[in-house]
Amino acid sequence: MLNFKKLFKSRYATYLSLISVYLIISFIVRILLNIISLSKSDFSIFELIKIYSIGFYFDVFVALCFFMVYLLYLAVLPKKFNGSVFDKIVSYFIIGISLFVAFFSFAGEFPFWDEFNVRYNFIAVDYLIYTYEVIENINQSYPIPLILLFLFLLIGLVYWFFQKKSIFKFTFQSKLSFIDRIKFTFPILLITIIFGFICKNNQAEYSSNIYVNELSKNGVFSFFSAFRANELDYDLFYKKLDIQQAYQIMRSELNHNGIISTTDNNSIEREINSDSISITPNIILITIESLSADFLKTFGNNQELTTNYENLASESIFFTNMYATGTRTVRGMEALTLCIPPTPGNSIVRRPNNANLFSIATILKNKNYDLKFIYGGDGYFDNMNSFFGGQGFDIIDRDRGNPLSDDINTQRIPIPDKEITFENAWGICDEDIYNQSIKYANLLSNKNKPFFQFIMTTSNHKPYSFPKNTIDLPQGNRESAVKYTDYALGKFIENAKKQAWFKNTVFVIVADHCASSAGKWEINIEKYHIPAIIYNANKKFKVDQLCSQIDLMPTLFSVLNWSYKSNFYGNNVLEFTKTNERALIGNYRTLGLLKNNVFTQLTDRKIAQQYHWNNQKMILTEKTDVNKELENLTISYYQTASERFKKGKMKSND
Repeated sequence: MLNFKKLFKSRYATYLSLISVYLIISFIVRILLNIISLSKSDFSIFELIKIYSIGFYFDVFVALCFFMVYLLYLAVLPKKFNGSVFDKIVSYFIIGISLFVAFFSFAGEFPFWDEFNVRYNFIAVDYLIYTYEVIENINQSYPIPLILLFLFLLIGLVYWFFQKKSIFKFTFQSKLSFIDRIKFTFPILLITIIFGFICKNNQAEYSSNIYVNELSKNGVFSFFSAFRANELDYDLFYKKLDIQQAYQIMRSELNHNGIISTTDNNSIEREINSDSISITPNIILITIESLSADFLKTFGNNQELTTNYENLASESIFFTNMYATGTRTVRGMEALTLCIPPTPGNSIVRRPNNANLFSIATILKNKNYDLKFIYGGDGYFDNMNSFFGGQGFDIIDRDRGNPLSDDINTQRIPIPDKEITFENAWGICDEDIYNQSIKYANLLSNKNKPFFQFIMTTSNHKPYSFPKNTIDLPQGNRESAVKYTDYALGKFIENAKKQAWFKNTVFVIVADHCASSAGKWEINIEKYHIPAIIYNANKKFKVDQLCSQIDLMPTLFSVLNWSYKSNFYGNNVLEFTKTNERALIGNYRTLGLLKNNVFTQLTDRKIAQQYHWNNQKMILTEKTDVNKELENLTISYYQTASERFKKGKMKSND
């Protein structure tokens, strides 16, 4: 029988010490993240015990996985090679690589937590795909050489400690037999395999306090859990109704704006009719990166960051109670182009088979519009070029990434280097992208054809860098980037006013999502509040009705008096009554509907929960009495939207 006490002074001394080092540092990281979060959420003693107990459970599994290669190496190395030069070289190499990856993952937890207040998730998975943007962003935001130096010093410190405590000596001088090594290795392998089957990330999601849940997790395990769950099938993971009942509820819900025009009970198509004469002005849709409503003075901010936007809002149709559908740019794009709820998993912008969908492009092409998607970075990021190209947009971007697929019949026009005055990891500055807008508007203005531009800005994104001598705030922080973004917008509008096409151009200016979605809850409603305006449409008033990002473009079409067939879930907000007001908001896994101060939430464990929303205090309070009608309405929105995309029902017939 193997004496396990002797293992700490045996061939496995280094392996066991590495496991211990990982667990200690992971514990320290959890403590530090906990301290960072103290100002945002209070933790009871009971919650702290659960955080560190469940956290240890995940940490043990990840530690076993991290050093599995070294464990197997120890098991298979012939006894006669123990302590040889070959053994030492291979051991130091495996240990060094394993420690570097582990320490790098720990170091990355802090900026990720600072940005999103969660462990690694879908966003981290997405970021790994787009190496150029991510590496450049990290390089421009953080002192990479110093971080790498620190990591190498930390690895050196571990080596020094192991040497000082004779851990390496025990490892290289021990002569365990193959049978003894198998007696140790096999149980560890078995335990790791069992852990792999029973460890689920949602085991850490036991609290209504999102900080408690996230602190209980292990970042690396959360990353691979997100990787596995990249696509979520609604039927498998969420609460359902009979599909015909779900469509019946949706047809009734949408029928107030237009007349259901088909006898197909599994369709939401309806006729939108206007009695007034329609107009077809040029339309410039500006989607501003991370422009939260709480940056505006209108909503209580006193930093004077958005004076240009608010001056425009005073002359516009100003939506004061609009909510984004998600927390990523692609969710905003999805909401604005497809006008649908945020279905679980990835945004449809990033999914395969997303070409030729019923979208605003369908309506615009029928009105003979020229369509341009203008993005200051590389549009291959987040699959933007393929998505917009697949809807019939010409692409204007930096054109340094993957080419469009052969089945997409559209132009891709690169932004020339000579037309760029400033650029960072995410793209050209907002001033430069607006100059591209002016350029192509001027080219099209002499043709007997209206133009539509979808502009996606990038300046309000880490590393928060922008051209010098533009604003009176320093580089590198969010508030400065917001003020520069506003400065560039004001400059663009002043420039546009000098153009011949300005009088016949409507500007729709909206955020893609908020600057942060972090907070106490899985979905923090106040972190989805965004501003939106329709400027230069010869109308100015505030729209205070609760509404969703998916309603913005259908409302614009109504302002322009357009008649068309609609397959949108979005509706004309100007026709909303108290019974119609609602907002659809979600993240990758949790889906929600806010209506009548009740927030109905669907989780991927087939659970529906309801909360009372106090808009003044920004507080959710769980309801004990379930409003079944609201629950069914929420399910119907998401179930039918998911079913329509999955079965190709979102495809355009035009």
